[in-house]
Amino acid sequence: MTTDRATARAFVEQLFRLHHAEIYAYLAHMVREPETAADLAQETFVKAYRAFDSLEDPAHARAWLYQIAGRTALDELRRRRIVRFVPWTGESRGVAASAEDTALQRRLSGELERALASIPPRQRQAILLAELQELSGVELAQALGISHVAARALLTRARESLRQALAVEQAAAAQRSSRRGSQAERSRDDR
Repeated sequence: MTTDRATARAFVEQLFRLHHAEIYAYLAHMVREPETAADLAQETFVKAYRAFDSLEDPAHARAWLYQIAGRTALDELRRRRIVRFVPWTGESRGVAASAEDTALQRRLSGELERALASIPPRQRQAILLAELQELSGVELAQALGISHVAARALLTRARESLRQALAVEQAAAAQRSSRRGSQAERSRDDR
């Protein structure tokens, strides 16, 4: 589909108004850094504008955006591995967290957040799209750029990886809690 730049711009601006918050939230969960997620969200919409001619069906624009956002996040995660980037800890450095960041942090428990971070990025991408962004199976396949059958298989593997990672996180939390209880008991006994 060949369009003029003004049409592409207007369409992408509309997509931005409709989907920016959810694209940002998805990217924040992918890269785990609000500032980087904001940059990647902006990059996603710039890429969407540049690649507007590749949108085959405007009715599937949301999935198309997730596909662009997912590739953008995966590129960022790969780049970090290549340059051995040490991620910023996420401290606010004197600036209050945004409302979006606060909502994101409340939505996932610490154990779930750590478990998600420990599974492969492609699986994390599938889980976040299906579970948090609530994409349908067809939208998930389109966003991942794979067949519906492959998307279901990836999501099944991702859910199993997440279950295993969450069990590890919960066992570690129980162990930490047990150690704290033992230390508190010894402190009482020492008095």
